[in-house]
Amino acid sequence: MSLLARLAPHLPYIRRYARALTGDQNTGDHYVRVALEALAAGERSLDADLSPRVALYRVFHAIWLSSGAQLEARRDDSITAADDASQRLMRIAPRSRQAFLLTALEGFTPTEAAQILDCAFGDVERLISGAQTEIDAELATTVLIIEDEPVIAADIEALVRELGHEVTDIAATRGEALEAVARRTPGLVLADIQLADGSSGIDAVKDILARLDVPVIFITAFPERLLTGERPEPTFLITKPFQPETVKAAIGQALFFHPRRTRQAA
Repeated sequence: MSLLARLAPHLPYIRRYARALTGDQNTGDHYVRVALEALAAGERSLDADLSPRVALYRVFHAIWLSSGAQLEARRDDSITAADDASQRLMRIAPRSRQAFLLTALEGFTPTEAAQILDCAFGDVERLISGAQTEIDAELATTVLIIEDEPVIAADIEALVRELGHEVTDIAATRGEALEAVARRTPGLVLADIQLADGSSGIDAVKDILARLDVPVIFITAFPERLLTGERPEPTFLITKPFQPETVKAAIGQALFFHPRRTRQAA
């Protein structure tokens, strides 16, 4: 099997991870591209003792560590004093961000994360704890949930409230979502894709983003509709069935990384 064939199923997910890690899809894609070029040129190789996905992320991180300091310096130089939340995020140690995202967003076990980061299991646990402390320090916001399954909506609402956020409304259709936004502006949107009346959560989000500058997290059983097409930005993606910690992690990352959110927090 060719290298491309072995890695192809994992590329959409490492792009998602790189985007969450760097806060920008273009920057994230740059890291992924450099890693793939290094593999194709024989400058790096996949560890045969690891699964292809774990091995790919391990190579990605080797590239990130070797070139990330320079790229992150450029990002820091572009951040103004008013962007306090963005500066706070960039002060989180890169390894802490990596460990947190690998386990909470990407679903790797702590053992796999340790293999990817080339560190001890205990180190991964400490890195995750450090990142979580920083993320929990972010200011609370208001949240609109777009979900047509009442049980799932209730589960998401409980998670959101547990993090200290306020749920402004729960919408089951595209129309209800737009009505909810008209009543009160949310600071974050959590959206399903396939809604009760056959309408699209993607279309609802596009309508909302045409009016507001707000981060969006899609929670869906149909991730291919976003991963294989042009999705509205800024958005994050969680696949159903989801783990509570994955949702919590994505909410924290979305609020930290979103530019408008960071300006408001100053």
